[in-house]
Amino acid sequence: MNDAPGWTTDAPAATATPKVPSPAIPGTPSPARILVVDDEAIARDNLALALGRQGHETLTAASGTEALELLAGADFDLVLTDLMMQGMDGLDLLRAVRLRHPDTEVVVVTGYPTVKTAVEAMHAGAYHYLAKPYDLDEARALVQKALEKRRLKQEVARLREQLRERSLPVPLLGAAPCMQALKRTIAQVAPSDVTVLILGETGTGKELAARMVHLFSRRSEARFLAINCGAFNEELLESELFGHEQGAFSGAVRQRKGLFEAAEGGTLFLDEVGEMSLPMQVKLLRAVQERTIRRVGGTADIPVDVRLVAATNKDLAAEAAAGRFRQDLYYRLNVVVLRMPPLAERMEDLPLLAQYFAEKAARDTGRPAPHIAPETLDVLARYPFPGNVRELQNIVERAAVLRAGDVITPADLPPDLRALAGIAGAAGANGDSGDSGDRGGTAGPALVLRADESARLPGGAGEGMTSDGRPMTLDENERAHIEWVLELSGGNRTQAARALDIDRASLWRKLKRYGL
Repeated sequence: MNDAPGWTTDAPAATATPKVPSPAIPGTPSPARILVVDDEAIARDNLALALGRQGHETLTAASGTEALELLAGADFDLVLTDLMMQGMDGLDLLRAVRLRHPDTEVVVVTGYPTVKTAVEAMHAGAYHYLAKPYDLDEARALVQKALEKRRLKQEVARLREQLRERSLPVPLLGAAPCMQALKRTIAQVAPSDVTVLILGETGTGKELAARMVHLFSRRSEARFLAINCGAFNEELLESELFGHEQGAFSGAVRQRKGLFEAAEGGTLFLDEVGEMSLPMQVKLLRAVQERTIRRVGGTADIPVDVRLVAATNKDLAAEAAAGRFRQDLYYRLNVVVLRMPPLAERMEDLPLLAQYFAEKAARDTGRPAPHIAPETLDVLARYPFPGNVRELQNIVERAAVLRAGDVITPADLPPDLRALAGIAGAAGANGDSGDSGDRGGTAGPALVLRADESARLPGGAGEGMTSDGRPMTLDENERAHIEWVLELSGGNRTQAARALDIDRASLWRKLKRYGL
Protein backbone atom coordinates (compact mmCIF):
# COMPACT_ATOMS: atom_id res chain seq x y z
CA MET A 1 0.00 0.00 0.00
CA ASN A 2 1.34 3.48 -0.89
CA ASP A 3 -0.73 5.50 1.55
CA ALA A 4 0.69 7.11 4.67
CA PRO A 5 0.08 5.33 7.98
CA GLY A 6 -3.12 6.06 9.83
CA TRP A 7 -3.83 6.76 13.48
CA THR A 8 -2.04 4.30 15.80
CA THR A 9 -2.35 3.23 19.42
CA ASP A 10 -0.44 1.08 21.85
CA ALA A 11 -3.45 -1.21 22.16
CA PRO A 12 -3.24 -4.60 20.40
CA ALA A 13 -4.33 -4.56 16.76
CA ALA A 14 -7.89 -5.72 16.16
CA THR A 15 -8.44 -8.86 14.11
CA ALA A 16 -10.21 -8.78 10.78
CA THR A 17 -13.38 -10.33 12.18
CA PRO A 18 -16.76 -8.82 13.19
CA LYS A 19 -16.42 -6.91 16.43
CA VAL A 20 -18.82 -7.26 19.33
CA PRO A 21 -20.00 -3.76 20.18
CA SER A 22 -18.84 -2.44 23.52
CA PRO A 23 -21.24 -0.73 25.93
CA ALA A 24 -21.95 2.75 24.59
CA ILE A 25 -20.16 5.59 26.33
CA PRO A 26 -22.62 8.13 27.84
CA GLY A 27 -23.11 11.08 25.51
CA THR A 28 -22.05 9.18 22.40
CA PRO A 29 -24.34 8.69 19.37
CA SER A 30 -26.50 5.59 19.13
CA PRO A 31 -24.62 2.50 17.84
CA ALA A 32 -24.26 2.04 14.11
CA ARG A 33 -22.88 -0.66 11.82
CA ILE A 34 -19.64 0.54 10.21
CA LEU A 35 -17.42 -1.13 7.60
CA VAL A 36 -13.72 -0.17 7.63
CA VAL A 37 -11.87 -0.95 4.38
CA ASP A 38 -8.06 -0.75 4.12
CA ASP A 39 -5.40 -3.08 2.74
CA GLU A 40 -3.07 -2.13 5.61
CA ALA A 41 -4.05 -4.33 8.54
CA ILE A 42 -2.75 -2.11 11.36
CA ALA A 43 -4.50 1.06 10.13
CA ARG A 44 -7.69 -0.90 9.36
CA ASP A 45 -7.94 -2.71 12.69
CA ASN A 46 -6.93 0.24 14.85
CA LEU A 47 -9.63 2.45 13.35
CA ALA A 48 -12.21 -0.32 13.76
CA LEU A 49 -11.17 -0.80 17.39
CA ALA A 50 -11.43 2.90 18.16
CA LEU A 51 -14.95 3.11 16.69
CA GLY A 52 -15.94 -0.11 18.44
CA ARG A 53 -15.07 1.51 21.77
CA GLN A 54 -17.74 4.12 21.01
CA GLY A 55 -20.36 1.38 20.93
CA HIS A 56 -20.49 0.87 17.16
CA GLU A 57 -20.52 -2.54 15.52
CA THR A 58 -17.49 -2.56 13.22
CA LEU A 59 -16.53 -4.99 10.49
CA THR A 60 -13.38 -4.84 8.40
CA ALA A 61 -12.36 -5.70 4.85
CA ALA A 62 -8.86 -5.86 3.31
CA SER A 63 -9.99 -4.98 -0.22
CA GLY A 64 -12.76 -3.36 -2.21
CA THR A 65 -13.92 -6.75 -3.49
CA GLU A 66 -14.19 -8.14 0.05
CA ALA A 67 -16.06 -5.01 1.11
CA LEU A 68 -18.67 -5.46 -1.64
CA GLU A 69 -19.19 -9.07 -0.54
CA LEU A 70 -19.87 -7.92 3.03
CA LEU A 71 -22.18 -5.16 1.79
CA ALA A 72 -24.15 -7.68 -0.25
CA GLY A 73 -24.94 -9.69 2.88
CA ALA A 74 -25.77 -6.95 5.40
CA ASP A 75 -26.83 -3.32 5.71
CA PHE A 76 -24.22 -0.79 6.82
CA ASP A 77 -24.74 2.76 8.01
CA LEU A 78 -21.25 3.93 7.07
CA VAL A 79 -18.24 2.79 5.03
CA LEU A 80 -14.77 4.22 5.72
CA THR A 81 -12.47 3.27 2.86
CA ASP A 82 -8.84 3.97 2.15
CA LEU A 83 -8.29 5.68 -1.18
CA MET A 84 -5.12 3.95 -2.43
CA MET A 85 -5.57 0.16 -2.42
CA GLN A 86 -4.43 -2.68 -4.65
CA GLY A 87 -7.05 -3.85 -7.15
CA MET A 88 -10.27 -1.92 -6.61
CA ASP A 89 -9.28 1.48 -5.18
CA GLY A 90 -11.32 3.64 -2.85
CA LEU A 91 -12.99 5.69 -5.60
CA ASP A 92 -14.13 2.57 -7.46
CA LEU A 93 -15.52 1.16 -4.21
CA LEU A 94 -17.22 4.49 -3.48
CA ARG A 95 -18.96 4.48 -6.87
CA ALA A 96 -20.08 0.87 -6.41
CA VAL A 97 -21.50 1.62 -2.94
CA ARG A 98 -23.40 4.68 -4.19
CA LEU A 99 -24.87 2.58 -7.03
CA ARG A 100 -25.81 -0.53 -5.05
CA HIS A 101 -26.39 0.88 -1.55
CA PRO A 102 -27.43 4.53 -1.99
CA ASP A 103 -28.51 4.95 1.64
CA THR A 104 -25.06 4.06 3.02
CA GLU A 105 -22.75 7.01 3.73
CA VAL A 106 -19.10 6.80 2.63
CA VAL A 107 -16.03 8.57 4.01
CA VAL A 108 -12.78 8.33 2.01
CA VAL A 109 -9.50 8.10 3.97
CA THR A 110 -6.43 9.43 2.13
CA GLY A 111 -2.80 10.16 2.87
CA TYR A 112 -2.60 12.60 -0.05
CA PRO A 113 -5.36 15.16 0.57
CA THR A 114 -5.47 17.54 -2.38
CA VAL A 115 -8.22 19.72 -3.73
CA LYS A 116 -8.46 17.52 -6.81
CA THR A 117 -8.80 14.34 -4.70
CA ALA A 118 -11.40 15.91 -2.44
CA VAL A 119 -13.47 17.23 -5.35
CA GLU A 120 -13.34 13.90 -7.16
CA ALA A 121 -14.44 12.01 -4.04
CA MET A 122 -17.28 14.44 -3.32
CA HIS A 123 -18.48 14.30 -6.92
CA ALA A 124 -18.53 10.51 -6.70
CA GLY A 125 -20.86 10.75 -3.70
CA ALA A 126 -18.60 10.68 -0.63
CA TYR A 127 -19.89 12.37 2.49
CA HIS A 128 -16.40 13.72 3.24
CA TYR A 129 -12.75 12.68 3.35
CA LEU A 130 -10.39 12.04 6.26
CA ALA A 131 -6.73 13.00 5.83
CA LYS A 132 -3.96 10.83 7.24
CA PRO A 133 -2.48 11.06 9.75
CA TYR A 134 -5.73 11.89 11.47
CA ASP A 135 -6.53 12.74 15.06
CA LEU A 136 -8.82 10.32 16.88
CA ASP A 137 -11.23 13.09 17.94
CA GLU A 138 -11.34 14.35 14.35
CA ALA A 139 -12.20 10.86 13.08
CA ARG A 140 -14.91 10.42 15.74
CA ALA A 141 -16.45 13.80 14.93
CA LEU A 142 -16.51 13.09 11.19
CA VAL A 143 -18.06 9.66 11.74
CA GLN A 144 -20.70 11.17 14.02
CA LYS A 145 -21.62 13.81 11.40
CA ALA A 146 -21.85 11.20 8.63
CA LEU A 147 -24.09 9.00 10.78
CA GLU A 148 -26.25 11.97 11.69
CA LYS A 149 -26.76 12.72 8.00
CA ARG A 150 -27.88 9.12 7.43
CA ARG A 151 -30.28 9.30 10.37
CA LEU A 152 -31.76 12.52 9.03
CA LYS A 153 -32.25 10.93 5.60
CA GLN A 154 -33.98 7.97 7.22
CA GLU A 155 -36.22 10.27 9.27
CA VAL A 156 -37.16 12.30 6.19
CA ALA A 157 -38.03 9.08 4.33
CA ARG A 158 -40.10 7.88 7.29
CA LEU A 159 -41.99 11.18 7.59
CA ARG A 160 -42.54 11.25 3.82
CA GLU A 161 -44.04 7.77 3.97
CA GLN A 162 -46.32 8.84 6.84
CA LEU A 163 -47.45 11.85 4.83
CA ARG A 164 -48.18 9.61 1.87
CA GLU A 165 -50.29 7.33 4.04
CA ARG A 166 -52.16 10.25 5.60
CA SER A 167 -52.77 11.76 2.18
CA LEU A 168 -54.85 8.74 1.23
CA PRO A 169 -58.48 9.21 2.34
CA VAL A 170 -58.81 5.42 2.61
CA PRO A 171 -55.98 2.93 2.17
CA LEU A 172 -56.28 0.64 -0.83
CA LEU A 173 -57.06 -2.31 1.42
CA GLY A 174 -57.63 -5.83 0.21
CA ALA A 175 -56.04 -9.25 0.07
CA ALA A 176 -58.24 -10.58 -2.73
CA PRO A 177 -56.23 -11.71 -5.77
CA CYS A 178 -57.75 -8.98 -7.95
CA MET A 179 -56.65 -6.31 -5.44
CA GLN A 180 -53.15 -7.74 -5.15
CA ALA A 181 -52.83 -7.66 -8.94
CA LEU A 182 -54.10 -4.06 -8.98
CA LYS A 183 -51.53 -2.97 -6.40
CA ARG A 184 -48.73 -4.63 -8.34
CA THR A 185 -49.78 -2.83 -11.50
CA ILE A 186 -49.90 0.53 -9.69
CA ALA A 187 -46.40 -0.08 -8.32
CA GLN A 188 -45.14 -0.80 -11.84
CA VAL A 189 -46.92 2.13 -13.48
CA ALA A 190 -46.45 4.88 -10.88
CA PRO A 191 -42.74 5.67 -11.44
CA SER A 192 -43.29 6.34 -15.16
CA ASP A 193 -45.13 9.26 -16.72
CA VAL A 194 -47.56 7.30 -18.88
CA THR A 195 -51.22 8.28 -18.97
CA VAL A 196 -53.43 6.01 -16.89
CA LEU A 197 -57.09 5.20 -17.50
CA ILE A 198 -59.01 3.83 -14.50
CA LEU A 199 -62.20 1.91 -15.21
CA GLY A 200 -64.75 0.80 -12.64
CA GLU A 201 -68.21 1.16 -11.20
CA THR A 202 -69.19 4.06 -8.97
CA GLY A 203 -67.82 3.70 -5.45
CA THR A 204 -64.98 1.28 -6.23
CA GLY A 205 -62.20 3.74 -5.36
CA LYS A 206 -61.05 5.13 -8.70
CA GLU A 207 -59.82 8.41 -7.21
CA LEU A 208 -58.01 6.51 -4.47
CA ALA A 209 -56.14 4.50 -7.11
CA ALA A 210 -55.30 7.75 -8.95
CA ARG A 211 -53.89 9.23 -5.73
CA MET A 212 -51.74 6.15 -5.21
CA VAL A 213 -50.37 6.46 -8.74
CA HIS A 214 -49.41 10.06 -7.91
CA LEU A 215 -48.05 9.46 -4.41
CA PHE A 216 -45.69 6.71 -5.56
CA SER A 217 -44.48 8.60 -8.63
CA ARG A 218 -41.58 10.98 -9.09
CA ARG A 219 -44.16 13.78 -9.08
CA SER A 220 -45.31 13.07 -5.52
CA GLU A 221 -43.80 16.29 -4.16
CA ALA A 222 -45.96 18.35 -6.54
CA ARG A 223 -49.74 18.78 -6.48
CA PHE A 224 -52.48 16.26 -7.16
CA LEU A 225 -55.58 18.00 -8.48
CA ALA A 226 -58.88 16.33 -9.33
CA ILE A 227 -61.96 17.44 -11.24
CA ASN A 228 -65.27 15.72 -11.95
CA CYS A 229 -65.85 16.37 -15.63
CA GLY A 230 -69.55 15.55 -15.29
CA ALA A 231 -70.16 18.30 -12.74
CA PHE A 232 -69.60 21.22 -15.16
CA ASN A 233 -71.12 22.37 -18.40
CA GLU A 234 -68.81 22.75 -21.39
CA GLU A 235 -68.00 26.43 -20.88
CA LEU A 236 -67.24 26.10 -17.17
CA LEU A 237 -65.20 22.94 -17.68
CA GLU A 238 -63.02 24.67 -20.28
CA SER A 239 -62.35 27.52 -17.87
CA GLU A 240 -61.64 25.12 -14.99
CA LEU A 241 -59.14 23.11 -17.02
CA PHE A 242 -57.42 25.79 -19.09
CA GLY A 243 -58.11 29.01 -17.18
CA HIS A 244 -59.20 32.32 -18.72
CA GLU A 245 -57.92 35.78 -19.47
CA GLN A 246 -59.35 38.93 -18.00
CA GLY A 247 -62.47 39.96 -19.89
CA ALA A 248 -62.79 36.60 -21.66
CA PHE A 249 -66.47 36.50 -20.68
CA SER A 250 -68.92 38.28 -18.45
CA GLY A 251 -67.65 38.02 -14.89
CA ALA A 252 -64.03 37.33 -15.84
CA VAL A 253 -62.71 40.35 -13.93
CA ARG A 254 -59.18 38.98 -13.67
CA GLN A 255 -56.90 36.42 -15.24
CA ARG A 256 -57.22 32.93 -13.75
CA LYS A 257 -55.00 29.88 -14.19
CA GLY A 258 -56.70 26.57 -14.88
CA LEU A 259 -55.99 23.16 -13.38
CA PHE A 260 -53.45 22.25 -16.07
CA GLU A 261 -51.27 25.16 -14.97
CA ALA A 262 -52.02 24.77 -11.25
CA ALA A 263 -50.94 21.11 -11.36
CA GLU A 264 -47.61 21.94 -13.03
CA GLY A 265 -45.10 19.18 -12.29
CA GLY A 266 -47.78 17.08 -10.64
CA THR A 267 -50.82 14.99 -11.56
CA LEU A 268 -54.22 16.01 -12.93
CA PHE A 269 -57.05 13.54 -12.34
CA LEU A 270 -59.98 13.76 -14.77
CA ASP A 271 -62.83 11.89 -13.12
CA GLU A 272 -65.87 10.86 -15.18
CA VAL A 273 -64.03 11.80 -18.37
CA GLY A 274 -66.71 9.94 -20.33
CA GLU A 275 -69.18 12.73 -19.50
CA MET A 276 -67.13 15.30 -21.42
CA SER A 277 -68.79 16.79 -24.52
CA LEU A 278 -67.31 16.12 -27.96
CA PRO A 279 -66.20 19.75 -28.52
CA MET A 280 -64.49 19.69 -25.13
CA GLN A 281 -62.81 16.40 -26.01
CA VAL A 282 -61.18 18.11 -29.01
CA LYS A 283 -59.62 20.72 -26.73
CA LEU A 284 -58.44 18.11 -24.26
CA LEU A 285 -56.92 16.07 -27.09
CA ARG A 286 -54.84 19.04 -28.19
CA ALA A 287 -53.58 19.57 -24.64
CA VAL A 288 -52.64 15.89 -24.34
CA GLN A 289 -50.91 15.74 -27.73
CA GLU A 290 -49.13 19.10 -27.76
CA ARG A 291 -48.62 19.44 -23.98
CA THR A 292 -49.74 23.04 -24.33
CA ILE A 293 -52.95 24.80 -23.37
CA ARG A 294 -54.60 28.07 -24.35
CA ARG A 295 -56.63 30.00 -21.81
CA VAL A 296 -60.18 30.99 -22.67
CA GLY A 297 -59.96 34.35 -24.40
CA GLY A 298 -56.21 34.02 -24.86
CA THR A 299 -53.98 33.58 -27.91
CA ALA A 300 -50.73 32.35 -26.34
CA ASP A 301 -49.88 28.64 -26.18
CA ILE A 302 -48.72 27.83 -22.66
CA PRO A 303 -46.54 24.70 -22.18
CA VAL A 304 -47.63 22.43 -19.33
CA ASP A 305 -45.96 19.52 -17.58
CA VAL A 306 -48.57 17.33 -15.92
CA ARG A 307 -49.32 13.65 -15.74
CA LEU A 308 -52.88 12.77 -16.71
CA VAL A 309 -54.93 10.12 -14.95
CA ALA A 310 -58.51 9.70 -16.20
CA ALA A 311 -61.38 7.63 -14.86
CA THR A 312 -64.86 6.63 -15.94
CA ASN A 313 -67.60 4.15 -15.12
CA LYS A 314 -68.47 3.89 -18.82
CA ASP A 315 -67.18 1.50 -21.44
CA LEU A 316 -65.11 4.04 -23.37
CA ALA A 317 -64.36 1.59 -26.18
CA ALA A 318 -68.10 1.15 -26.77
CA GLU A 319 -68.65 4.91 -26.42
CA ALA A 320 -65.94 5.55 -29.02
CA ALA A 321 -67.43 2.95 -31.38
CA ALA A 322 -70.83 4.62 -31.01
CA GLY A 323 -69.38 8.05 -31.79
CA ARG A 324 -70.02 9.48 -28.34
CA PHE A 325 -66.33 9.62 -27.47
CA ARG A 326 -63.49 10.55 -29.79
CA GLN A 327 -61.43 7.52 -30.78
CA ASP A 328 -58.20 9.52 -31.03
CA LEU A 329 -58.64 10.81 -27.46
CA TYR A 330 -59.55 7.31 -26.29
CA TYR A 331 -56.29 5.95 -27.69
CA ARG A 332 -54.36 8.78 -26.01
CA LEU A 333 -55.92 8.02 -22.63
CA ASN A 334 -55.93 4.23 -22.97
CA VAL A 335 -52.18 3.74 -22.47
CA VAL A 336 -52.27 1.82 -19.19
CA VAL A 337 -55.63 0.63 -17.86
CA LEU A 338 -56.41 -0.05 -14.20
CA ARG A 339 -59.65 -1.94 -13.61
CA MET A 340 -61.22 -1.41 -10.19
CA PRO A 341 -63.07 -4.57 -9.13
CA PRO A 342 -66.57 -4.14 -7.68
CA LEU A 343 -66.99 -5.17 -4.06
CA ALA A 344 -69.11 -8.13 -5.16
CA GLU A 345 -65.97 -9.62 -6.78
CA ARG A 346 -63.86 -9.28 -3.63
CA MET A 347 -66.23 -10.14 -0.79
CA GLU A 348 -63.39 -11.85 1.08
CA ASP A 349 -62.14 -8.31 1.81
CA LEU A 350 -65.43 -7.23 3.38
CA PRO A 351 -64.48 -8.01 7.05
CA LEU A 352 -61.19 -6.11 6.70
CA LEU A 353 -62.84 -3.10 5.07
CA ALA A 354 -65.75 -3.06 7.52
CA GLN A 355 -63.45 -3.14 10.56
CA TYR A 356 -61.29 -0.37 9.10
CA PHE A 357 -64.31 1.89 8.51
CA ALA A 358 -65.66 1.14 11.99
CA GLU A 359 -62.35 2.08 13.63
CA LYS A 360 -62.06 5.20 11.49
CA ALA A 361 -65.56 6.34 12.53
CA ALA A 362 -64.66 5.69 16.16
CA ARG A 363 -61.53 7.84 15.89
CA ASP A 364 -63.47 10.63 14.23
CA THR A 365 -66.07 10.66 17.03
CA GLY A 366 -63.68 10.05 19.91
CA ARG A 367 -65.27 6.74 20.89
CA PRO A 368 -63.64 3.35 21.53
CA ALA A 369 -63.22 1.20 18.45
CA PRO A 370 -66.16 -1.21 18.10
CA HIS A 371 -66.13 -4.89 17.30
CA ILE A 372 -68.32 -6.12 14.46
CA ALA A 373 -70.39 -9.14 15.44
CA PRO A 374 -70.03 -12.21 13.19
CA GLU A 375 -73.78 -12.20 12.50
CA THR A 376 -73.48 -8.60 11.31
CA LEU A 377 -70.77 -9.61 8.85
CA ASP A 378 -73.05 -12.45 7.72
CA VAL A 379 -75.81 -9.94 6.92
CA LEU A 380 -73.38 -7.67 5.06
CA ALA A 381 -72.05 -10.64 3.10
CA ARG A 382 -75.57 -11.37 1.76
CA TYR A 383 -76.03 -7.80 0.53
CA PRO A 384 -75.11 -7.05 -3.13
CA PHE A 385 -73.60 -3.57 -2.50
CA PRO A 386 -74.55 -1.78 -5.72
CA GLY A 387 -72.69 1.25 -4.32
CA ASN A 388 -69.54 -0.83 -3.74
CA VAL A 389 -66.94 0.15 -1.13
CA ARG A 390 -68.35 3.66 -0.74
CA GLU A 391 -71.72 2.22 0.25
CA LEU A 392 -70.08 -0.20 2.69
CA GLN A 393 -68.22 2.73 4.25
CA ASN A 394 -71.43 4.72 4.71
CA ILE A 395 -73.28 1.72 6.19
CA VAL A 396 -70.52 0.87 8.68
CA GLU A 397 -69.84 4.46 9.72
CA ARG A 398 -73.56 4.97 10.34
CA ALA A 399 -73.70 1.81 12.44
CA ALA A 400 -70.57 2.82 14.36
CA VAL A 401 -72.19 6.13 15.31
CA LEU A 402 -75.63 4.73 16.21
CA ARG A 403 -74.46 1.63 18.11
CA ALA A 404 -75.49 1.35 21.74
CA GLY A 405 -72.49 -0.65 22.98
CA ASP A 406 -69.05 -1.75 21.91
CA VAL A 407 -70.33 -4.25 19.35
CA ILE A 408 -72.00 -3.49 16.01
CA THR A 409 -74.96 -5.85 15.76
CA PRO A 410 -77.45 -6.38 12.91
CA ALA A 411 -79.85 -4.07 14.77
CA ASP A 412 -77.42 -1.18 14.10
CA LEU A 413 -77.67 -1.63 10.33
CA PRO A 414 -80.00 0.40 8.04
CA PRO A 415 -83.65 -0.70 7.74
CA ASP A 416 -83.31 -2.52 4.42
CA LEU A 417 -80.39 -4.57 5.71
CA ARG A 418 -82.22 -5.30 8.96
CA ALA A 419 -85.13 -6.54 6.85
CA LEU A 420 -82.66 -8.75 4.99
CA ALA A 421 -81.65 -10.18 8.37
CA GLY A 422 -85.30 -10.77 9.28
CA ILE A 423 -85.26 -8.43 12.28
CA ALA A 424 -88.80 -7.56 13.42
CA GLY A 425 -89.79 -3.89 13.33
CA ALA A 426 -86.87 -3.12 11.07
CA ALA A 427 -88.43 -0.06 9.52
CA GLY A 428 -88.76 1.77 12.81
CA ALA A 429 -85.66 0.75 14.73
CA ASN A 430 -83.05 3.36 15.71
CA GLY A 431 -85.44 6.11 14.74
CA ASP A 432 -85.28 5.33 11.01
CA SER A 433 -88.09 6.30 8.71
CA GLY A 434 -87.39 3.45 6.33
CA ASP A 435 -85.35 5.52 3.88
CA SER A 436 -81.81 4.21 3.99
CA GLY A 437 -80.47 7.51 2.65
CA ASP A 438 -77.81 8.05 0.03
CA ARG A 439 -75.19 5.36 0.67
CA GLY A 440 -73.45 5.69 -2.63
CA GLY A 441 -75.65 3.24 -4.52
CA THR A 442 -79.26 2.48 -5.32
CA ALA A 443 -79.75 -0.04 -2.57
CA GLY A 444 -83.07 -0.89 -1.01
CA PRO A 445 -85.94 -3.30 -1.42
CA ALA A 446 -87.48 -3.33 -4.87
CA LEU A 447 -90.57 -1.18 -5.31
CA VAL A 448 -93.59 -3.50 -5.56
CA LEU A 449 -96.83 -2.03 -6.91
CA ARG A 450 -100.30 -3.10 -6.01
CA ALA A 451 -102.76 -3.73 -8.83
CA ASP A 452 -104.60 -0.47 -8.24
CA GLU A 453 -101.34 1.48 -8.22
CA SER A 454 -100.01 -0.10 -11.38
CA ALA A 455 -103.20 0.89 -13.15
CA ARG A 456 -102.57 4.56 -12.36
CA LEU A 457 -100.73 6.32 -15.14
CA PRO A 458 -98.75 9.55 -14.98
CA GLY A 459 -100.14 12.45 -16.94
CA GLY A 460 -103.63 12.92 -15.57
CA ALA A 461 -105.89 12.67 -18.63
CA GLY A 462 -104.15 9.64 -20.12
CA GLU A 463 -100.78 8.15 -20.82
CA GLY A 464 -98.58 10.63 -22.63
CA MET A 465 -101.24 13.36 -22.68
CA THR A 466 -101.54 16.61 -20.72
CA SER A 467 -104.75 17.73 -18.99
CA ASP A 468 -105.58 20.03 -21.94
CA GLY A 469 -105.35 17.12 -24.39
CA ARG A 470 -102.01 17.80 -26.11
CA PRO A 471 -99.19 15.23 -26.30
CA MET A 472 -96.55 15.53 -23.60
CA THR A 473 -93.03 16.57 -24.46
CA LEU A 474 -90.26 14.14 -23.52
CA ASP A 475 -89.30 16.33 -20.54
CA GLU A 476 -92.91 16.53 -19.36
CA ASN A 477 -93.29 12.78 -19.69
CA GLU A 478 -90.12 12.12 -17.72
CA ARG A 479 -91.10 14.60 -15.01
CA ALA A 480 -94.55 13.04 -14.63
CA HIS A 481 -93.11 9.54 -14.51
CA ILE A 482 -90.60 10.50 -11.79
CA GLU A 483 -93.39 12.15 -9.77
CA TRP A 484 -95.49 9.02 -10.10
CA VAL A 485 -92.68 6.69 -8.96
CA LEU A 486 -91.83 8.98 -6.04
CA GLU A 487 -95.48 8.97 -4.97
CA LEU A 488 -95.65 5.19 -5.11
CA SER A 489 -92.42 4.86 -3.11
CA GLY A 490 -93.72 7.19 -0.40
CA GLY A 491 -90.98 9.71 -1.13
CA ASN A 492 -88.20 7.14 -0.62
CA ARG A 493 -85.61 8.26 -3.16
CA THR A 494 -83.53 5.11 -2.82
CA GLN A 495 -86.46 2.92 -3.80
CA ALA A 496 -87.48 5.37 -6.53
CA ALA A 497 -83.99 5.35 -8.06
CA ARG A 498 -83.97 1.56 -8.00
CA ALA A 499 -87.38 1.40 -9.68
CA LEU A 500 -86.25 3.90 -12.32
CA ASP A 501 -83.03 1.90 -12.86
CA ILE A 502 -80.78 4.90 -12.24
CA ASP A 503 -78.44 5.80 -9.38
CA ARG A 504 -79.36 8.30 -6.68
CA ALA A 505 -77.03 10.97 -8.05
CA SER A 506 -78.82 10.85 -11.43
CA LEU A 507 -82.20 10.99 -9.70
CA TRP A 508 -81.08 13.99 -7.64
CA ARG A 509 -80.00 15.85 -10.79
CA LYS A 510 -83.35 15.15 -12.45
CA LEU A 511 -85.26 16.30 -9.36
CA LYS A 512 -83.27 19.51 -9.36
CA ARG A 513 -83.80 19.97 -13.10
CA TYR A 514 -87.56 19.58 -12.84
CA GLY A 515 -87.93 21.45 -9.55
CA LEU A 516 -89.31 18.42 -7.71
